[in-house]
Amino acid sequence: MSTCSTASRELHEPVAGTAATARTWLLLEQPGPWGPKALTSSHLDPALGRALEAAASGTGVRIALIRRPGRHADRRTPAERRVYAAHTVPGNAWLHTATTTDPERLLGLDFAALGRGHGGTFATALGGRPHEGAPLALVCTNGKRDRCCALLGRPLAAELAARGVEGVWEVTHLGGHRFSPTVLVLPHGYAYGRAEAHTVEEALRGAREGRILVEGCRGSSAWERPGQAAELAVRAAVDEYAAGTLTVVRTDGAAPCWDVLVAHADGRRWHVEVAQGSSLPPRAESCGSVLGSPARMDVVAIREVTMAALAS
Repeated sequence: MSTCSTASRELHEPVAGTAATARTWLLLEQPGPWGPKALTSSHLDPALGRALEAAASGTGVRIALIRRPGRHADRRTPAERRVYAAHTVPGNAWLHTATTTDPERLLGLDFAALGRGHGGTFATALGGRPHEGAPLALVCTNGKRDRCCALLGRPLAAELAARGVEGVWEVTHLGGHRFSPTVLVLPHGYAYGRAEAHTVEEALRGAREGRILVEGCRGSSAWERPGQAAELAVRAAVDEYAAGTLTVVRTDGAAPCWDVLVAHADGRRWHVEVAQGSSLPPRAESCGSVLGSPARMDVVAIREVTMAALAS
């Protein structure tokens, strides 16, 4: 059976620079079925879903629904739900958690503050606290959005759960269906494409130890896509895999060419030239969509900024 993910894999489409963009993730547990736009097409009150979408718009917060791997029985009875908030910007990356029986309490959050990395609003509105468990692996399984996410994502989530891997959740939408199975690892916010169980386990082990796995990495959600590609390229060029050490300081230019300034915590800096290309031959970006040429982020050059240049 031909799918968007099969075509992408067979054509060796690169995954770097394709992660969803979000400085802060807000995750609400919602059992049961999910529709294509899960916040308004699940067993969550659609009016609440619309209100949450409006509250988060333009704040840097991305909201997604999560559920435990396995069967999705939902008897629509009130139950305690898990809620997570994660800020992914290096130097202030954190993961907080809370529980609630009333998801409307999420409307009490200051979304603008949450997007800026201020976790106090999560504590005030929901009684949130720092997450002390394992890092999270969020596996996209929303087959109503794209069948690849169900065909490939659900078996991966089930396999990880069967192996006893902690912190595994199904999630509604991470973008890039053609890279299924797609996974987001929190708190650092790095996304992975064409993920396999051993890759997810290694990414989680790295997250516990403060390392970033670059194998199959789509990029950090903290940055726009040119910055994602630039940061991963610098990591590979200088063998730097510690979490929180690299920051995208700024991105100059516009499509199809950007100059991205990447800084290391030790003071080193690099100018990275990133060009937007087209993935050829044409392929579907999602199952059932028309053929197209998805944009790709190609790193053209990396130039370290000398101390003399910094001083001038």
